[in-house]
Amino acid sequence: MIEFIGDKKLFHLHTPDVSWVLWLKNDEMNKPELLMLYAGMHLDDPASALHVQENEGASFDSLRQILPYACPTQGRGDYREAMAAAADETGQCLTELFYVDHYIMKGKLPLEGLPATYTEDEAEATTLKIRLRDDLTGLTVELLYTLFEESGALALSAKYINDGEATLTLRRAGSACLTLPGRYSMLHLHGGWAKERQIEVVPPARLKREIASSRGASGHEHNPFAAFLRGAVTENSGECLGVSLVYSGSFSIVCEENAYDTTRVVAGFEPGSFSWRLEPGKSLQAPECVCVYSDKGLNGMSHVYHRLYRERLCRGKWRDRERPILINNWEATYFDFDHKKLLKIARAAAKCGIELFVLDDGWFGRRDGDTCSLGDWTPDTRKLPQGLGKLSEEMNALGLMFGLWFEPEMVSPDSELYRAHPDWCLHVPGRRRTTARNQLILDLSLPQVQEYLIDAVGSVLSSARISYVKWDMNRNFKEAGSSLLLDGREGETAHRYILGVYRVMEALTGAFPDVLFEGCSGGGGRFDPGMLYYMPQIWTSDDSDAVERIGIQYGTSLVYPASAMGAHVSASPNHQVSRVTSLKTRGDVALGGNFGYELDLSKLSDEELDEIRAQVKTVKALRRTTMKGEFTRLLSPWEGNVAAWQFADGERLILCAYRVLNRPNAAPTVIRLSSVPEGLYRLSDGKTVSAGDLMHAGLRVDFPRGDFASSVIVLERVF
Repeated sequence: MIEFIGDKKLFHLHTPDVSWVLWLKNDEMNKPELLMLYAGMHLDDPASALHVQENEGASFDSLRQILPYACPTQGRGDYREAMAAAADETGQCLTELFYVDHYIMKGKLPLEGLPATYTEDEAEATTLKIRLRDDLTGLTVELLYTLFEESGALALSAKYINDGEATLTLRRAGSACLTLPGRYSMLHLHGGWAKERQIEVVPPARLKREIASSRGASGHEHNPFAAFLRGAVTENSGECLGVSLVYSGSFSIVCEENAYDTTRVVAGFEPGSFSWRLEPGKSLQAPECVCVYSDKGLNGMSHVYHRLYRERLCRGKWRDRERPILINNWEATYFDFDHKKLLKIARAAAKCGIELFVLDDGWFGRRDGDTCSLGDWTPDTRKLPQGLGKLSEEMNALGLMFGLWFEPEMVSPDSELYRAHPDWCLHVPGRRRTTARNQLILDLSLPQVQEYLIDAVGSVLSSARISYVKWDMNRNFKEAGSSLLLDGREGETAHRYILGVYRVMEALTGAFPDVLFEGCSGGGGRFDPGMLYYMPQIWTSDDSDAVERIGIQYGTSLVYPASAMGAHVSASPNHQVSRVTSLKTRGDVALGGNFGYELDLSKLSDEELDEIRAQVKTVKALRRTTMKGEFTRLLSPWEGNVAAWQFADGERLILCAYRVLNRPNAAPTVIRLSSVPEGLYRLSDGKTVSAGDLMHAGLRVDFPRGDFASSVIVLERVF
C-alpha cells in the first residue's frame, strides 16, 4: 500500500516485506523538495528513515551534495549525476524542481507510446503520482511510483511537460533516481555478439560506474539491467536491489558513490546522444524503470522479475500458452533452399513430433546472400514458385504450424525499396551512408516508413497461414540522422526511431493476435523488457553451442524468465565454435528455454531421429513446468566445473545439471536444491525424498562418461 503521512510529509510505499520511503523537505527558502530516503526491508515506522541532516562539519561542501534527491537537477550545486536538465532559449541550463501536489490511486497507468508493466485488476498495485515544477521555466515533471502489492516491485517513470511559454531543450530526461545509503557492488551483464549477458560484479568505488549503449538498441555489450549488492551477496542470501529499464534503445544506468558513503543510481536515456526540444504544451514520456529489492539474495530478486515480466509485461494469446517446439531451417540450409528441400526437412520434423516449421532468411526478393533485397517483402518465386500460401498449406497438412523470418527495420542498398526511396534510411545529408552486413537502417522516425512496414509485413502475414514471426535486427546505428530532424532536433533521432519501432510492433501484433512473435537482434542484441511487451520470447544468442549456452542462459536468468529465452538444439560440430557435444547435452541445455532445433533432420541417422523423438516427448511432458515454474539458479558455470538450475511449480521439480569436463577419480556430484515447495517428491526409481532433505542433503547426480555431460532429474510431488 501507499500512504502519505501528512504531519511528517512522508510517503510510505510498503508491503509486508519491502518499504520505499519518500520525504518532502523544505529548502532554505522554505520550498518543498522531494527526497528518496529509503529502499529496503519493511519498516514498521517510516519516520525511522529520517536521518538526513545538514552536515555541520562540512564548511566547504554544500548540503546539495549530500541530499538524496528523487529527481536531481543540473546546475544547483549538486555535482552528482543529474536526472533532469532543461536549457531555456538562451542556453541557460539551471533547473529547480519543487513539489506541487500528489495523488494516490489504485491500479497502474499506461505510458503513452511506450511498453510498461501493467495490471489486470486494480487491486494488484497502487500508484503514487507526484508533480514537481520549475517556476521560472514552467518545466513540470510528473513522477509515477507504482507498487505491486504482492511482490513489492516498484515501477518508476517520469513525464516531462513544458507548462511555460518558451521552448525548452531537455538535455537529460531520466526515468528514475535512487539514493542508497552505504556502499554497493554493482552487478551487470556484459558481453558481445555470441557471448551475451555474462555476469560481472564491480566492487564499491568512489567514482562513477556506468553501463550504457549509444547504438540505438540496448545492445550485445550491456543489458539495461544492474543489481546493487550490499556486502556479501550470494544466490540465496544477502541484500540486493535490481534496476531494470523497460526500453529497447540507447540507455544509461549510472552508479555514483560520493565521499559520504551514499550511492546514487540514475537510469534512463543515454545522455551523450540525447536531447529533446520541448515546445510549450508538449511533453516527453521517459521509459519505465522496474526496481526489485531482495533480502534473499539474487534468486529472491530474480523470482520477482521472472513472474512480473512473464505475467504483467508480456501480453497476448501466447503469454500463458505452452510454446510450440520448432525447427528452423537456417543452420540446415542457410540461403540454399527451395520448396522441395524445405518439405523434406518438414516431413522429418513432423515424424519426430515437432510442431512448428520456421523458414528463415532468403525467402524474399532475390535473396541468395546477405547483399540484397532487405525491404522487398515479396516471396522469391525462383525458390518458392507456388508461393508462401502453398508452402504453408503443405506444412499444415503435415501437422506443422508455419513461421517466417523478417528483418523489417533494415534495407539493402541493392533493393527495389531503396531505389524508390533512398532517403528512407537513417543518414546525415552530405555524409556517406555506412553499411554493415551490406545493409542500412530504415528511418523509423518517419511516419511513412512506419506505414510501409505495417502494410508490407501485414500483407505477407495475410497471404498465408503464418503462425510465427521471427523479427530480426542485425546491425546498430552509425550515422544516426533523419531527414525529419534537421532543425536542431538531431538528438531526438534515436528515441524517435524506437518510438517508431514500438508503433509498428504494436500495430502488427495487434492486427495478428494469433501469431507468436519472437524477437532477435544478431541473437541477443536487443534482449530487453521493452521487446517482451510485444514479443513474449527472444532468441537468446546466435551462439547455439550447448556449453556456451549454459553461461548465456544462466546470466540472462538474472532478470528474464526462462519462458522468454529461445533455446535450440543445433548441429554438432557446432557452427559457431566447432565443439562436438552429444545430442543429449544439447537437448538438456535447450530444456532451459523455449525448445527448438536448428539442424537438418533429413541428414540424421535413424538412431539420432529416435533420440530426437524421445527429446520432443520429454519436452512436451515438462514444458508446463519449465515455462511457468519458478526458476532457481543453483551452481554458477563461472565458479566451477558443474553448473545447475532447477524448475519448481508445486507439482513437479526438475533439476538440470551440466558438467563441462570429465575428471579422473572425482568425488560424486551432490547438488543441494533451493526454494523447494514443501512436500514429498518421488524419483523415477520410485524412491521418495522430502523437500527439506533435497535442500539440506541434496541429490547425487550421475553424469554420462566424457566431457560436456548433462543430467536432468525429474521429481513428481506426492503431496
